[in-house]
Amino acid sequence: MEDKRTAFRKLHEALGAFIIPNPWDIGTARILAALGFPALATTSAGMAFSLGVAEGAVSREDTLDHCRSIVAATPLPVSADLEKGFGDSPQSAAETIRAAADIGLAGCSLEDHTGRRDDPIYDFTLAVERIEAAVEARRSLPHDFVLTARCENFLWDRADLDDTIRRLQAFEKAGADVLYAPGLRDLRTIRLVCKAVTKPVNVVMGMPGATFSVAELAEAGVKRISVGSGLARLAFGTFVNAAREMRSAGTFRFSDQAMSFAELEGFFTGTTKT
Repeated sequence: MEDKRTAFRKLHEALGAFIIPNPWDIGTARILAALGFPALATTSAGMAFSLGVAEGAVSREDTLDHCRSIVAATPLPVSADLEKGFGDSPQSAAETIRAAADIGLAGCSLEDHTGRRDDPIYDFTLAVERIEAAVEARRSLPHDFVLTARCENFLWDRADLDDTIRRLQAFEKAGADVLYAPGLRDLRTIRLVCKAVTKPVNVVMGMPGATFSVAELAEAGVKRISVGSGLARLAFGTFVNAAREMRSAGTFRFSDQAMSFAELEGFFTGTTKT
């Protein structure tokens, strides 16, 4: 376990950028591992969709069980998307870190999103206090753990770059290991965020209207690239389109695009070549 955590830290210290894709169940985790990715990250939305509920509706117990299953699925280090954690207070943020570490995660992210549409972003002071408490909990662990602090402004119609940078800089000062502002739409903005901080920056690809290459993102200063719910939404979208074809047209052309049984099974038996 310590080797996985050490390896995860070293990914953030190496040259260039790396992709950390987001499986939503054991099968997708094993496929991504077989394809050679160096680490995995859970997706809160993908997890919720796989359970048939909306994002944010999964209980603490079910979330931890899900993360535990992804950790056990492969030898890779796993970072968890734990949304705002398991409460609003700094104390709950600290408890989230301890719970995440206890199930073998190599890291996790915490958001400044409140979970309330009428008041979506935590007050600046509380947001920083939550990360300070999380950092204190991380430092008390007997092993390494990578804490990612997220500013959610751009996902909640608060396209305020100055406030986003202010928050990320405060999270960095508080001791966060990785900084993350999902929803940045252009390379200029991404570059400004990366230049404003000294810790590694995570960006998310797979959102409509913002698709840049690893080389472009690395040149802008990005260290880590995740895809959030992108792979899950792609899979569910393909499934729904196939179901609609059957229901409305009475045809089954979708099967022409399906992966063969043997190739898919090969990912789980070690016989599929990557």
